[in-house]
Amino acid sequence: MTVQSSCRDDFPALRRKIDGQTISYLDNGATTLKPRSVIDAVTEYYETNGANIHRGKHRLSEEASDAYEASRTVLARHIGAAANEVVLLRNTSEAINLVAGGLELPPDAYIVGCMDAHHSQILPWRRAGRLDLTKVDGYGRLDRDHFRELLRGRPQVVALTHCSNVTGVVHPVEELIEEVRAACDAVIVLDAAQSLPHERVNVHKLDVDFMAFSMHKMLGPTGVGCLFGRSELLAKLRPQNVGGGMVDWVDLDGSVDRRTPFKFESGTPAIASVIGCAAAIRYLEGLDADGQRQHGHDLCAALVGGAIDRPGVSLIGPPDVKARIPLATLRLADGVPAGEVARLLSDSHGYMVRSGHMCAQPLVTELAGGEVLRVSAYVYNDVAEIEGFYGALDELLSWMAPAARTGAGRT
Repeated sequence: MTVQSSCRDDFPALRRKIDGQTISYLDNGATTLKPRSVIDAVTEYYETNGANIHRGKHRLSEEASDAYEASRTVLARHIGAAANEVVLLRNTSEAINLVAGGLELPPDAYIVGCMDAHHSQILPWRRAGRLDLTKVDGYGRLDRDHFRELLRGRPQVVALTHCSNVTGVVHPVEELIEEVRAACDAVIVLDAAQSLPHERVNVHKLDVDFMAFSMHKMLGPTGVGCLFGRSELLAKLRPQNVGGGMVDWVDLDGSVDRRTPFKFESGTPAIASVIGCAAAIRYLEGLDADGQRQHGHDLCAALVGGAIDRPGVSLIGPPDVKARIPLATLRLADGVPAGEVARLLSDSHGYMVRSGHMCAQPLVTELAGGEVLRVSAYVYNDVAEIEGFYGALDELLSWMAPAARTGAGRT
């Protein structure tokens, strides 16, 4: 399958209209829409099975268990991992929390993170130890000198962000990981929630210790987050949730945990969603990789080019398409409320975009000083939609902030 406009036909949600206006979904950095194959996989489980997994010997339970574990294998192979190295959780946040709490670090543990991290890659580490964030420049690119300076403090954990959900910048994590390995014996935890939907990685070639991502950002159902961990490190993690499904034996004196990854998966999981995630991976792997890469580049060029020197709009992030995903975050002219603009773009023009601090408030405050507007594209979007979005934004700004028409800016 090639990436082209006909890809839209695979996504039923794109047939919706709001007040007669066909929608244009440009909030993919938050979550992506689901293709028919994913919806069918979820529906088939509920229509033909619906049983719990790993809890019975009857036919339906065994079929559901087999489908669930086969899906884990599909997810693992997509990132070059073994099935027993992938823990299935609810989201990226839960995955990172599992590592941050499960390592059982001393209270004064020194941890290095990134200024452009999502709150999910800041708050768990702030709770786990003493966190220092690597600075970024005015475009959101990592300050490599400051990173090296922090590594000289010999951190126990380095929490890396592969791609910013604000600037769209993809950091050179291969180089960063090499620098960490040369400088100290830190555990490296990578947040790949924004990058993996756009480019596959091989966790073992990357030499990362843990990697977290969410399937809902790459065409899968909500409610499934994945944690890769090296086998020897996963074995040392302490489960953060205990209960049914994660033990082999319980008596009055104690209990025996199951082997990894099952000891981290207590309770009944999102069975249908995990099965749907395997369908999402198969869909993505069915796309032409080179075509998808070029398509992403074209979308990125349209997003960045549309923001540069546009009256009333300042681009947050680099003014080029090098090492970034098709995402543009915009600071609007003073006095123009981003949330109201997002609502009007939706209700009057059919463009679904994000407003706010993007769950990365330290970075947004640093680079924009307040709430922003984010436009993020994916496989079912095209350049014409980006151009249409900017036209609609111009129309709104023309009457919401006439003064902004003469004040182009760039950060």
